[in-house]
Amino acid sequence: MRNNFKENLRTISLFSGIGGLDLGFIESGYKLIWANEMDKHAVQAYKANIDKNIIEGDILDLYKEIPENDVLLAGFPCQPFSMMGKQKGFEDERGTLFFTIQKIIELHQNKPKVIVLENVKNLLTHQKGQTFAKMKEILETLGYEVHSEVLDTKDYGLPQTRRRVFVVCFLKSFLEGSSTKFTFPEPKPLKLTMYDLLDEEVEKKYFLSEKILPTILSNGSGNYYSKSEIDLEIARPLTATMHKMHRASQDNYYTDNKNRSRFKDEINKPISNIRRITPNECRKLQGFPDKWKFVVSDTQSYRQFGNAVSVNVSRALALRIKEYIGMINNEKHS
Repeated sequence: MRNNFKENLRTISLFSGIGGLDLGFIESGYKLIWANEMDKHAVQAYKANIDKNIIEGDILDLYKEIPENDVLLAGFPCQPFSMMGKQKGFEDERGTLFFTIQKIIELHQNKPKVIVLENVKNLLTHQKGQTFAKMKEILETLGYEVHSEVLDTKDYGLPQTRRRVFVVCFLKSFLEGSSTKFTFPEPKPLKLTMYDLLDEEVEKKYFLSEKILPTILSNGSGNYYSKSEIDLEIARPLTATMHKMHRASQDNYYTDNKNRSRFKDEINKPISNIRRITPNECRKLQGFPDKWKFVVSDTQSYRQFGNAVSVNVSRALALRIKEYIGMINNEKHS
């Protein structure tokens, strides 16, 4: 095992999206050497903001090209396990991508020392826990100690309720001889509200028309009821489909009299003083940097931020893992 593991931390990223998981690790000193994403719009944003060397394409065609690495990151597709999807799990074609991750772990004689997987929290309870139990069994058979925890974005500095499961695995041979146990980063008091993140100037296109407003604010219809609320201090979780503008029981809407006063009504389409959040506000809610370049459409930006890992959570986890690696190394050499 290399002595400079803590300093080098050669990292690969699978299913990179626009780099929310990657960015937290890069900012914490990890060396990203390979990244992959198949969505061309996400690759466009990633290249403009994170790293031009991301490879666009299907991981099933590319995985044999992956170089030897120390840290494997994978926010693998969550639809097979999501409450929003059909919850088919491994029966879903996307669910089998976990087994592609298994192939990648086995690709080189020197396996990654650390694996970080991210998914919706429902992964833990899918099929009464059997899906996650199978994943854990596979990872343990590959020689890893497996830790899992649901982390909420609002516990790491951003006013968004966003619970995701993070699975952190350490190669047992690296931990050999150590009694130090890994723990996830501690939650911190939230100091911001959504009102601290709202844009000063907002375009007219983000305001709801008076015609659609009753639908957006309704509590559902028929046998379906879900309370609609707007102007929340802690935002609801961003979703990949928020560009479709769901009811206020699912998406985030805010009263904005200041910006509304700047616009005149069209005769046939009067607008209300309530608006959806902008792509830039989504950026801030997910912890992406102020210098972020918007190089895709609003629709794609909404999808991308809705799919992304919150950077603040990723950073907290990356720093905690790095600290733990240091503790293990110090224990071995003391």
